Amino acid sequence: MPSLDPIPTTLSDHLRQLGLGHTAAELNDLIARATQKRWSPVVLLEQLAQAELAARLHHRVERRLHDARLGRFKPLADFEWTWPTQLHRPTVERVFTLDFLAQRENVIIVAAHGLGKTLLAKNLVHQAILAGHSARLVTAADLILDLTSQDTARALQRRLRTYLRPTLLAIDEVGYLGYDAHAADLLFQVVSRRYEQKSIVITTNLPFKHWDTVFPNAACAVALIDRLTHHAEIITIEGESYRKREAEQAQKAKQAHKPTPKPKS
Repeated sequence: MPSLDPIPTTLSDHLRQLGLGHTAAELNDLIARATQKRWSPVVLLEQLAQAELAARLHHRVERRLHDARLGRFKPLADFEWTWPTQLHRPTVERVFTLDFLAQRENVIIVAAHGLGKTLLAKNLVHQAILAGHSARLVTAADLILDLTSQDTARALQRRLRTYLRPTLLAIDEVGYLGYDAHAADLLFQVVSRRYEQKSIVITTNLPFKHWDTVFPNAACAVALIDRLTHHAEIITIEGESYRKREAEQAQKAKQAHKPTPKPKS
């Protein structure tokens, strides 16, 4: 292999100034491979462009995953399809093709606690990001707290726009807490602005007929439900809680490993 001329440090600096950070970081390796394989200038530029684009895509996905605020979650492969007593798997699999995003439709997941609705929502957000979309997950409580904490009308409008930007917005745990009319109006503004523009995923422990207990004094509750369900896939899950079963199994395992007390002499 022929010896390589030293690469000027200013070249890396110039590449970074041009926004080619990956190329700058991998420059020595790139030049070595180009020399070893005797790439033509055109091939060298093709390899440079492909590597730079791949690195930018990777960074974009990593940034979107960070912004999505998913935290730790189980992959869809760990979902136990046979545990719920009611779950239409073909509907779930159809939703995970992400076709609903192009149609600007919503996904509503209705289930009691511990049946995997948050797992499905987080996996949907994750899948959307890997497919190149922007997406974010937020609990209903955090969304409303964020919006109610804005101290001016202008600040509120700016914050509302942040919930309009993602291609997919997942709002988790609607129904676990009750909200006053002002909070309901703020949630309605988010839903109304995204209506027929961008998709929403909602997880709730309550069927819609009981949402009056969540927003007992809100005049917009009916309109809110209407906009959410107008173009929506509704997934209903019924059965016993996974978490309850896991807790019971863990307790049985502890009991099984307890030493047998020795009989008193």
